Amino acid sequence: MTTEPHRLVEAHSCPMSTCRAPAGSPCRTTAGKVALKYHTARFQLVPALRAELHVATPAVRHPGSAWAALPAASPAAVPVPMEVRLGYARVSTRTQEIQSQLDALEAAGVHRLFSERVSTRVRERPEMKATLAAAREYRALGARVTLVVHEMKRLGRGALELLKVAEELRDAEIELEFLTGPLAGRHDPAGHGAALFAFFAAMAESERDYIRDKTLEGQETARAKGKVIGGVKVSDGDMLATAVRLRDEESLSLREIAARLVIRTGKKRGEHPSAATVMRMLREHDAQAAR
Repeated sequence: MTTEPHRLVEAHSCPMSTCRAPAGSPCRTTAGKVALKYHTARFQLVPALRAELHVATPAVRHPGSAWAALPAASPAAVPVPMEVRLGYARVSTRTQEIQSQLDALEAAGVHRLFSERVSTRVRERPEMKATLAAAREYRALGARVTLVVHEMKRLGRGALELLKVAEELRDAEIELEFLTGPLAGRHDPAGHGAALFAFFAAMAESERDYIRDKTLEGQETARAKGKVIGGVKVSDGDMLATAVRLRDEESLSLREIAARLVIRTGKKRGEHPSAATVMRMLREHDAQAAR
């Protein structure tokens, strides 16, 4: 398979009116010299090179010398992209089992396998980043690339996160394949797969919103039954009285007051409360006094 960028570019004739170099020849300048780099309108005809800012003319074409048409490459020399299959596996915690994903990906015939143990809540996922970087490199060489994952939630749960991945795949012309789940099968993000992917991404976001709403509803129900939501209370009557005196009589700051107080019960026994705890304690006291 031909992977040299200049041969990929020269498989096309240059569409620039000032060049019109035929297929098989490098681009030329208006002065009749071999151009130092291929014209943008020409190398963008190659999908793998569309993201490049420029593609240099190689030394074998003698850039700067007098331009002459070269024999066009035979049709058999036009590169036929091979497929590279990259597998990605992920679990959220170290205790979760990942081997079943790895086995399924290997059975699906992936050429390279990337895996990591990291939550989708983490912004930077090193192996996911490495997978996409490798996919772009193979595409730049003219290969057809498919990213294979076990199921959609291995890529991410939030709509914005999933759509970001889909956008990267679309821009790099990388296909996506799910082995299981509602999206099982191969999908081209640049075609109908884009709309389907966006739909299930929105469904994932709706599911997360539902879980969050049910959690808040459960907390409200617990509060109504008198249960404490949040951390264990560290203040007591003596601590409150001391804090009020230090504020009103000695005019100390919240940090200074916190440094004078000591927690007497619980896991934090013997430690100083935070300035935020002191502020909350004094605010609740002032509210009760006002009532």
